[in-house]
Amino acid sequence: MAVVDREGLVTGANPALGELLGSTPRELAGTIAADLVDLTSDARTWHAYREVLRGRQARLRCTRRLKHPDGHCLWVQVSVAPLPAEECGGVLLSVADISARRELQARLRHLQNHDPVTRLPNRTLFFERLSAGLEAEAYEEGTGRIGLCYLDLDGFKAVNDTLGHRVGDRLLAAVAERLTRCADEAGYARASTPLVARLGGDEFALLVEDSTGTEQLADLAESVLTALQAPFDISGRRLSVSASIGVVERHAAGTSPTALMQAADTTLYWAKADGKDRWTLFDPERNAHRMTRQALASTLRPAIERGEFVLEYQPLVCMEDGRLRGVEALVRWNHPQFGLLTPNRFIGLAEEDGSIVPLGRWVLATACRQARRWQLAHPDEPPIFVSVNVAVRQVWDSDLVADVARILAETELAPHLLQLELTESAVMGSGGRPQQALQALSDMGVRIAIDDFGTGYSNLAYLSRLPVSVLKLDGSFVKGFQYDGEGIAPNPADEVVVEAMIQLAHRLGLTVTAECVETSAQASRLRRIGCDTGQGWLYSRPVTPDRISELLRSPGVQAAARNS
Repeated sequence: MAVVDREGLVTGANPALGELLGSTPRELAGTIAADLVDLTSDARTWHAYREVLRGRQARLRCTRRLKHPDGHCLWVQVSVAPLPAEECGGVLLSVADISARRELQARLRHLQNHDPVTRLPNRTLFFERLSAGLEAEAYEEGTGRIGLCYLDLDGFKAVNDTLGHRVGDRLLAAVAERLTRCADEAGYARASTPLVARLGGDEFALLVEDSTGTEQLADLAESVLTALQAPFDISGRRLSVSASIGVVERHAAGTSPTALMQAADTTLYWAKADGKDRWTLFDPERNAHRMTRQALASTLRPAIERGEFVLEYQPLVCMEDGRLRGVEALVRWNHPQFGLLTPNRFIGLAEEDGSIVPLGRWVLATACRQARRWQLAHPDEPPIFVSVNVAVRQVWDSDLVADVARILAETELAPHLLQLELTESAVMGSGGRPQQALQALSDMGVRIAIDDFGTGYSNLAYLSRLPVSVLKLDGSFVKGFQYDGEGIAPNPADEVVVEAMIQLAHRLGLTVTAECVETSAQASRLRRIGCDTGQGWLYSRPVTPDRISELLRSPGVQAAARNS
């Protein structure tokens, strides 16, 4: 402690203060107190100190870093309080050494902000640096850009599971050393070195502030992949891991930590999905497609309930006389945001989340109801059948036989006027429940068609085992029947293959439908080799139920299509 007069001079000090400042009480007497404890370097503190000296402020407390005469530094807490006027009218200066406490606090802060396994900055410190780097004052003077390599180790879980967490932790520490070396090399001769952090588990991040562009980030990601290629010697074992890296680089302005991390996480997922051991750059178009896919997936089930789906019908035409024999029901999603969507945009999603079951049930009921309406509206015409696509999951996850029986009963449609289309992959190896379901449907009188025949397994054995009625030849065979855009003649082998398949089908008692018939020449050749029915733009695109009614009244679909 020291007593300081109103002029700011030390009038007396105790030995403890002298020892703390490397002096003696005698030497301290008469010195300027503010200089002893550095109260002049900070304008606010200096003003408050003078206010206490003048009796206008009751107290001052602050922390200062002082340099001892022997060279070491120490942290002190300085308190200044007025003394009673009857004593001396000055102030009492108290100085407490808090160096040990500050050192402990610094160690605790370091532990709080660093990973104990790798000694790298942890998630907390990383996000502090990321948030600070996205503040306007941080990037206004530099390039104004920021980059991030977000990586995940491939195969690390297997190391942890088989060799234990101790070996896993040593491997993480070794990976951290290599990442730090990559960052140091990337920062050489640059304004700053990328920050390497462990975000948790086997996830790491390299943050590049003042990025110079995607090329810099690509080089950094490539150097990380190269650094991790060499095996690691851990506890007498040689271990190998690789990394999948998501790379994001963009303007810092308008970017938030959340947006940057979401983009990095998405890109890391792409790197893994594309085969691992690689880096992938964020692609806005690919991300927009993913977002659209997520939006569709999240609204699929409610859309069924809201009645957003509609059916269009494509004619199935007799090759011999050109008359309409049936239609294929094709579902469309009339999405309020994305417009009219074709099945390739949502059927895969519906199969993934199981909504294909209620959607398929709706399609089946709607198509059968419409087929019955046509039959009643055109009593003088032979009734046309309706063909409905059935997904694999519908056979496994629903009581398809009961659904079909109920719908046929409710709509009063004859079973032979319903055709169910399944892909080769859906019926290949069918046994147990699927085969029993198909047999029960066939026994009911429903026709079973194999869609896109010839593109999948093409295992002919199942044609004799399963109750198949119709083969639908994939359009790729039919396209081989026409001249291409450069005038090259069709391959005669295509016609031989198709003719052989048609003859085989006929010998097995099956009928054959050719898909993607687009020209009269194709239709003529298919008719000559015995194909039963055709489907394609030569006859009609998928159309509304009203257009099918018009075709029913015409002498031939092809002629009606020409006249429409």
